[in-house]
Amino acid sequence: MRIVDKPWGHEEIWAETSRYAGKFLVIKAGEKLSRQFHERKEETICVLDGVLVLELGHAPVEVRQLQRGESYHITPGTVHRFCAADTDVRLVEVSTPELDDVVRLEDKYARVPD
Repeated sequence: MRIVDKPWGHEEIWAETSRYAGKFLVIKAGEKLSRQFHERKEETICVLDGVLVLELGHAPVEVRQLQRGESYHITPGTVHRFCAADTDVRLVEVSTPELDDVVRLEDKYARVPD
């Protein structure tokens, strides 16, 4: 397993092949990932612990709350953001292998290119 520290928490990459990838994401309470989309990567997530605030779209933004055991499929081109409100969130993600395919639109950690 490979641990990747992030400003919002960390990723635990437990599978990485030429055909698929699997990882756990741990999002600290009050933190959020970039508002982003993927050009090629396709992913499905399932909440393991906590309540995930899932933001979809780019104006207007649709907000969904996913409880433990709920899943969501994200297709390429879908604008999305994962957020943790009052408690840490742990989720599992399975995806196609393009782990670096991230187009950031907004980021509280200043990781959006100028």
